[in-house]
Amino acid sequence: MDQWATPCRKTARPTGTLAGVSLKQQYRMRNPRTGREVIIEAEPDKIYRDRETGDELEVVGKLVPLPPSPSRLPFAVENLRFCNWCSQLAQRDLNDCPTCGRRMDPLTNAPTSSTVA
Repeated sequence: MDQWATPCRKTARPTGTLAGVSLKQQYRMRNPRTGREVIIEAEPDKIYRDRETGDELEVVGKLVPLPPSPSRLPFAVENLRFCNWCSQLAQRDLNDCPTCGRRMDPLTNAPTSSTVA
């Protein structure tokens, strides 16, 4: 559960209700009054409210990767790397490439002085 949102089991307008949510799927939720956004692992049939204002949060979108991906990282440039076998993008927290299934080389934390021109 996200630190900025609290589930509330009271009935409310359908905009905040999530029916048929994928298990362990992350959603971007927004407070319509303030525009503040949070990322939550939403659960089916729960209504989420902003902790600061108590306003009901509305679903803005699903975060990728969608289940059943083994990665927990959203698809963003800072979370991706290239597979050394097939040159396809994969999340940094994966050991095996989701495209070709082969083990990728270990990540290097920082560029060394020999690689920096």
